[in-house]
Amino acid sequence: MTTAQVLIIEDDDGLRRVLHIQLEREGYETSSASSAEEAFPILEKSPRNLVITDLNLPGVSGLDLLKRVRLEYPETAVIVMTAFATVKTAVEAMKAGAYDYITKPVHPYEFKALVKRTIEHQRLREEVQVLRSSLDRKYGFEEIIGSSPALMEALDVAARIADTDTTVLIYGETGTGKELVAKAIHIRSNRREYPFVTINCGAIPRELLESELFGHVKGSFTGALTHKKGKVEMADRGTLLLDEIGEMPVELQVRILRLIQEREIDKVGATGPTKVNVRIIAATHRDLGAMVRDGAFREDLYYRLLVVPITLPPLRERKSDIPELVQHFFLRCREKHGRADLGMPPQILDSFSRYDWPGNVRQLENTIERLILLARGAEITVEDLPDFLKSEPEPVNKPVLVLPSAGVDLEAIERELVLQALAKYRGNQTRAARYLNMSRRALGYRLEKYGLHGDALKAWRQNAG
Repeated sequence: MTTAQVLIIEDDDGLRRVLHIQLEREGYETSSASSAEEAFPILEKSPRNLVITDLNLPGVSGLDLLKRVRLEYPETAVIVMTAFATVKTAVEAMKAGAYDYITKPVHPYEFKALVKRTIEHQRLREEVQVLRSSLDRKYGFEEIIGSSPALMEALDVAARIADTDTTVLIYGETGTGKELVAKAIHIRSNRREYPFVTINCGAIPRELLESELFGHVKGSFTGALTHKKGKVEMADRGTLLLDEIGEMPVELQVRILRLIQEREIDKVGATGPTKVNVRIIAATHRDLGAMVRDGAFREDLYYRLLVVPITLPPLRERKSDIPELVQHFFLRCREKHGRADLGMPPQILDSFSRYDWPGNVRQLENTIERLILLARGAEITVEDLPDFLKSEPEPVNKPVLVLPSAGVDLEAIERELVLQALAKYRGNQTRAARYLNMSRRALGYRLEKYGLHGDALKAWRQNAG
């Protein structure tokens, strides 16, 4: 948990020292100044979570200081102190953006309670803001539709490591639900009450990605008019999803490695590191292992991320889930668009199940929503379907077998099929098992059965490579 930083601005030396000591005893990182002119350099060096200022200051007034802080440091809360306990001064300060005010003489209990309440409010506001932008509703594994063996295998791993702090790497094609699984892991973790923050490493220009990730201090570059928290700091005590990690520039990958190892970041333009407590989940549709071999991805970061890999199958490899997905999206979108009476005859499902869905679950959901919006009658018909679902299915590639009169060695044929599937996917047993339409455990049994394990499997990989 990050220690809250507080700045006290008070020209009365005795009162300033008393307040400073009280806050340090409460565990806050406290600094103080006797004037606005003395306070601004402190803020420019390191923004504070809370500023406590007297309204009646020499030189720049406390009210002017309040307005400037609210403009340049919008994430900093301000409490004002005044000996002139009138409605006018209080209302003016609140209109200018003060969180609250306290009158002199300052009562210690009242003062400490107000500071604690303000800090908690600031943290809650930040967390709600992040959660609002990243979680439309509370996701859990129950929101991930399907029961095919390939999907269940991935979700089983996700469920077993959810309530830990281990780093997770989620593989999957675009639209397979990588972010949904990451959110579900977060919701099932002990960090569920704190932010879940996503950054798409491939959607932000390279020159802005560093600032978006780690934040910057005011004046660190042209256009940096205020201090800004990065996505990493916004995720403090929660979970950070680095989506499409394979698109991250190599020069920033070392910064992520340091974040994982040291739990600290360097903001752009800052003079020192900032400690953070985040869980890292990375997601990608790319083959990071191949990128490592090509020099496009750091090997040390790759193995730091690869603590627990989870591979989400594409929809074409779990077609048994399509009817359930269609039903789920149809009912949800029908309610969303006020078409509760719209029907879908069972024969329409065949059209969905025949298609390979290169855009995966996301494409399927978008297609169903478009159908509901554009359907002309009380029931969806074949004419309502998009052209790619109307086309006749390609004939199934059934193997042509010519059985010799002398008989066959079934085990030899099965062994050769297993070897060819492994060769096709460069030794990736999970993908080979899916290709052979069997579970990962069943493939493991056959590898054991045919002596394709341990040193024998390593030797085969070397010969095959």
